[in-house]
Amino acid sequence: MTGTLARRTATATAAATAAPAPAAAARSAGRRRRRMAPYLFVLPALLLFAAFKGYPIVQSFRISLHTTAGGTERFAGTGNYTRLLGDPLFWTALENTAVILAVQVPIMLALATGLAVALDSTLLRGRAVFRLGFFLPMVTGLVAYGIMFSVLLNKDYGLVNWLLGLAGLDAVPWLTDPLWAKVSLGLALTWHYTGYNAVILLARLQSVPAELYDAAAVDGAGAWTSFRHVTLPGLRPALLLTAVLSTIGTLQVFDEPYVLTGGGPDNATLTIGVYLYQNAFKYFDFGYASAIAYALAVLIGLLGVIQFRLLGDKP
Repeated sequence: MTGTLARRTATATAAATAAPAPAAAARSAGRRRRRMAPYLFVLPALLLFAAFKGYPIVQSFRISLHTTAGGTERFAGTGNYTRLLGDPLFWTALENTAVILAVQVPIMLALATGLAVALDSTLLRGRAVFRLGFFLPMVTGLVAYGIMFSVLLNKDYGLVNWLLGLAGLDAVPWLTDPLWAKVSLGLALTWHYTGYNAVILLARLQSVPAELYDAAAVDGAGAWTSFRHVTLPGLRPALLLTAVLSTIGTLQVFDEPYVLTGGGPDNATLTIGVYLYQNAFKYFDFGYASAIAYALAVLIGLLGVIQFRLLGDKP
């Protein structure tokens, strides 16, 4: 009797101990499924990125290590990158792009900052209309507005020279003189992107607490002092964003110089984007064009790091 009771007790204990095992396994499987769920949701995006972004990036780097002669692809190693260093046209394109970056971008961001402050002012009536009006150039197609500027700045029948003639001034060779061609390109870029940057700065400006301006006024700060010590520090993150975006856009600029001047006259408006396009689709030198693209990517990365160092939050 005692042995039978002991066996029953042991069996019941074993059953009670073994019962939680399936439940624990189910809970563990459920936790694994929950952990995997986010990856399943992002999997379509990852597949699309791999197919349409990742593969072209890798393939472009592979192509940059090859040259094509007579329809035959040959491995060139770093030959295309070494060729960049001795290519005067590449350095001309880099210099032209650097001039646009150093001159046009600061002017555009300064105008955008002033415009954002003006559009945020309560003294301005119909602010919504003005905001829409200044943002509208951004929704204009790049080729369309390039053609529009090429017509406006035409030396013989352009509207701008016609207005200058009414004022008794001589016609300006906007698109046929190297210096004026650069000025024309800067004007087109400024017209197109100033409103866009102003909207970004305006969104940040509206988040600056009004109490800071009230405190500055109580301390006797004027409009300029409030702008320097309240507005500009408040705009710092947005200024960093617009500076980085403008730098990337300027280094990649292609549509405007291609439509306005085709990179001329005398390569005065030849940018890295235009030179890359010419090598790829005019000379069909895809290996060298890919090397230019990677050199441009490295340059964008370096300038981005420098801007974050200079304009980013200090520890």
